[in-house]
Amino acid sequence: MILAGDIGGTKTVLSMLTRDTNGSLTCVHEKSYSSQQFQTFDDILTAFLPTDTPIKSACFGVAGPVVNQHCQTTNLPWVLNAEALKVKLNTTKVRLLNDLEAMALGMLYLPEQDLIELNPNAQVQSGNIAVIAAGTGLGEAILYWDGNKHYPMATEGGHSDFAAQTAQQDSLLAYLRNIYPDHVSYERILSGIGFSHLYDFLCEQGIAPSCLKVPDINSDVDRNAVISQLGINNEDPLCAAVVRLFVELYGAETGNLALKSLSTGGIFIGGGIGAKILPAMQNGDFIKAFKAKGRFLPLLDKISVKLSLNPRTPLIGAINYFDL
Repeated sequence: MILAGDIGGTKTVLSMLTRDTNGSLTCVHEKSYSSQQFQTFDDILTAFLPTDTPIKSACFGVAGPVVNQHCQTTNLPWVLNAEALKVKLNTTKVRLLNDLEAMALGMLYLPEQDLIELNPNAQVQSGNIAVIAAGTGLGEAILYWDGNKHYPMATEGGHSDFAAQTAQQDSLLAYLRNIYPDHVSYERILSGIGFSHLYDFLCEQGIAPSCLKVPDINSDVDRNAVISQLGINNEDPLCAAVVRLFVELYGAETGNLALKSLSTGGIFIGGGIGAKILPAMQNGDFIKAFKAKGRFLPLLDKISVKLSLNPRTPLIGAINYFDL
C-alpha cells in the first residue's frame, strides 16, 4: 500500500492507494479529519489505518517547516518525525514535505481543466516555477528547473516582511504593527485571518460603515468566510473593499515571489481562498498588482499565472513523490 497525506492546520486528508503492474494508481481508502480535534498526528494515523496494513511507502505534506525530516507544525501543536513514522509504519520509505513543497509537486500532475490562466499576455516559457497559496496560512514554494525536469523546493516565504506599496498600505502596515509589534508578515494579511484584519482596518479608516452581517471577532461563526462571501457577492461595500485590497496585496506578493525565484516557467496559485474569490482574482486587479514592478514589468508581463481549482493538489504531490 502507498500512504499519502495532506496535513493542514484546519484539516488532514489521508489516502491509501495501490499501484498495478502498469503503474496506474487506485485509491483504496481516503478520509478527511478535522485537525483541531486530535492531539497528535499519530492519533489520526491510528484512526485511519486498519490493523496490520502493509505500507510500502508513505509521504506527507505538512503545514510547517521540515528540517532534517522533523516538523513542528505551524498552526497545530503536533510534532512529526520521519524516523518515528518509519517504525510505526514498518517501512524505510517515509518522507515529510512542507505542504507547499507537496503542492508544488502536485501542480505538475494537474490537467489543464483544473487550471485557470489569469495573465492574458502569458507566453509558454521554460524555467523555474513558483507556487503561492493563501489558506489557513500563506505558503510559498519553488519548482527548480535543471533543464530537464522540475524539483520542488520548500520555503517559508509567506512569513517574509509585508512591504507597503501605496499610501493606504502604509496606513495598513502601521495598523498591523499595533497588533503584531515584533513582525508584520504577509501571512498576517494573505490568509483566512487577513480578511478580519483588512475589514477592521478599513472600518477604522472610514471607507464604509460596518456591516451588521459580519459577526464579532469572538463569534463561533467563521467571520473571515462571512466577510469574503459578502465581498465577492458585492452585498456590502466594506466587505467588497476588503476583497479588493486582499486581491491587490495577493497580486503584489505573487509578483515578489516571481522576481525572487525568476519563475519564467510560470506561477501556480493554490490554497482555498483563491478559488473561493475567483471573480475578484479574474477581474484584472490581481494581475495588475502582480506586474507593478517598475522596470521589471516587461518580464512579468509574459509570465503565466495559473490558479488551481483542485483542492487535492498537495495530496497528489505526496502520492507521486517517490516517482520523482
